[in-house]
Amino acid sequence: MQKGDIVTVTAQSIGTQGEGIARCGDTTLFIPYLLPGERASVMILKVKDGVGYAKVLDVMTPAEERVRPRCPVFLKCGGCQLQHLRYREQLRFKSRLVKETLLKIGGVAADVLPCEKSDSEYGYRNKLQLPVGREEGRNVVGFFAERSHRIIPTMTCPIHPKWADELIAALLNFMEKCGLDGYDESIGRGHVRHIVVREIKYQYIVTLVVCVHELKGIDYFVHLLESIFPEFSLYLNFNNKPTNVIFGEEFTLIYGRGAYDGLERGISYEAGPNTFLQVNDAMRGKMYDRICDLAGEGPVLDCYSGGGLLTAMLAKKCGRAVGIEVIPEANACAAALAERNGLKDRMSAVLGTVEEEFGRIAEEEHPRTVVLDPPRAGVDRSVLRQVKALGPEHIILVSCNPATLARDLGFLMGTLAETEKGELIKTKNEVSMYEIECVQPFDMFPQTRHIETLVSLRKIQR
Repeated sequence: MQKGDIVTVTAQSIGTQGEGIARCGDTTLFIPYLLPGERASVMILKVKDGVGYAKVLDVMTPAEERVRPRCPVFLKCGGCQLQHLRYREQLRFKSRLVKETLLKIGGVAADVLPCEKSDSEYGYRNKLQLPVGREEGRNVVGFFAERSHRIIPTMTCPIHPKWADELIAALLNFMEKCGLDGYDESIGRGHVRHIVVREIKYQYIVTLVVCVHELKGIDYFVHLLESIFPEFSLYLNFNNKPTNVIFGEEFTLIYGRGAYDGLERGISYEAGPNTFLQVNDAMRGKMYDRICDLAGEGPVLDCYSGGGLLTAMLAKKCGRAVGIEVIPEANACAAALAERNGLKDRMSAVLGTVEEEFGRIAEEEHPRTVVLDPPRAGVDRSVLRQVKALGPEHIILVSCNPATLARDLGFLMGTLAETEKGELIKTKNEVSMYEIECVQPFDMFPQTRHIETLVSLRKIQR
């Protein structure tokens, strides 16, 4: 078997990336957009050491759970992987993914609760983030293809609300009328490289990431936005560095208030252009409710706390909570949130890294519960060591990446041990300090392979 061969296969299972897995002779093939039980004609793209990758040419026997994707660029765009799979099966796949990943990577055998479904299968995202480029002499706006920086142009995205379609059209109109170019990565030139929009309760923060300090015709773009959004702010963010990081450090407010108020579970909060909020409002509320239900009396140490919304909910419920956040804007929002909600005596917002601040705060506060909600890369090993040394009564982990969750959980549970070289290996020798109270997936990202997972650990009383 070699590249370019066309073969007929039947998928036996679905992989961690949402792709179909089939056997062809001695080769295991990974085939995007093929479902278990489906027989299809596929073209081989790559084969090495008994593992191959292929693309579907024709599905001869569709699975009962196959549905028609809503997105016109579903097979090209890298944003969604599961629009062809009926939603109830997406939920089953995600619960199974969490269970299998915890065992395979972390050595943790755990019962996993059924995945909590999203209230909306489409149109659920409160944040839009699009690269802007230039191809063959024209501006393009869209999403990156899988594992690339090649923009797939699109005028619509079903997992975003309808306003996203109107915004894409307005941006292209603005750039054409004002003679602005999208960013060309190959030469590092252009005017506009990204557009980012955050919705907070029907209030919108629009940020254009640009490579120039002044953007001609910006008043015309404000005019176009006025026809789309009832209330909005517009920022320019300057970023001319050859980096994958979207935002630069310099934000300039062009129009509007700049930050907006929201209300979640009785907590009034403020968010700006760089404040982290979960992208699915309804699922965020369900997950935060569950965390607060699990948390006992304070103090609670909330690591990677963002704008402080969860910290405030924990402070209100548990009596005392301290949040650690490294982004100054988010930390300022958290401090203001404590003030506006009358929680100054119960809640503190600490600016800094969790690695540097954890020990000091733990010594001062003696937290009974530690909440770890890190970025996708997971919890730094030094933080995990500090958590184990502290030995709190209760640990709550939240993760959008099952693989790093499995690694971090295995370290805390003792199913993974650290070698002298700093590597993690599976072990059965260490007796765990903790038992798993629950593992609950939340479908924060319908139509994609991504999943948010909450794990609650309780200290074993000996």
